[in-house]
Amino acid sequence: MRSTLVEVFGIPIRSYGLMLVVGFLIGVWRAARVARSKGIPSERICDLGLVVLISGVLGARLVYVLLNRDSESLNEFFRLWNGGLSFHGGVAFALLFGWVFLKRTHIPFWTAADVVAPSAAIGYAITRIGCFLNGCCYGAPTTLPWGVRFNDHGVITPLSHPTQIYATAANLAIFLLLARLEKQQRAPGFVFASYMAMYSVYRFAIEFLRKGYTAQEWILGLTQAQWVSLGILAISVVGIFRTHSIQKAK
Repeated sequence: MRSTLVEVFGIPIRSYGLMLVVGFLIGVWRAARVARSKGIPSERICDLGLVVLISGVLGARLVYVLLNRDSESLNEFFRLWNGGLSFHGGVAFALLFGWVFLKRTHIPFWTAADVVAPSAAIGYAITRIGCFLNGCCYGAPTTLPWGVRFNDHGVITPLSHPTQIYATAANLAIFLLLARLEKQQRAPGFVFASYMAMYSVYRFAIEFLRKGYTAQEWILGLTQAQWVSLGILAISVVGIFRTHSIQKAK
């Protein structure tokens, strides 16, 4: 693992932070291109991207620290290079502050959400490569030939599932599916609801490999992320059927 890729003038370039920035830039670039076809100025998407990035990272870090008080401290809140971000917390904060920004700029929220959804998927996929290089978020021990030994704070793990790479592959597949959906004439919100539904299914499944290692059981043998994923999945399915019904009514 290489949590630090290189040092530039004595400043360490962390793999996790670098992949986060690369994923963000690629996502914003793609969203800005698609936005023009939806009547949204590209510069507004760039502004939205900054709002979502800052609020999302802060929200993701805050929720992660609050849910892992036994191993995390608010004194190390800004040590983002060690990982420790809650995707669900990031989404919640990004949606809230994104909604405020879009309301102030008079851009339809669900139209913008549909534009951003595929970019969020590909950005997440790239960021998970940073998790792999950082050696966090790995899975249970495995005898499969692609098992990897991770350096977890100085402790070398047995051969374990590289769930970060599974995450990258799954979210690239989600991105490709969303890219097909956005070419169809759907009611606003359909692509975003589809993204949240597919992400929730992926996250619910992957947590079984992480449970007991980099994700802890919470209630009834499921992790916190699994329970949140079930809730988001239920809401997303309702949203999909609702937008589908709106489409049929036109």
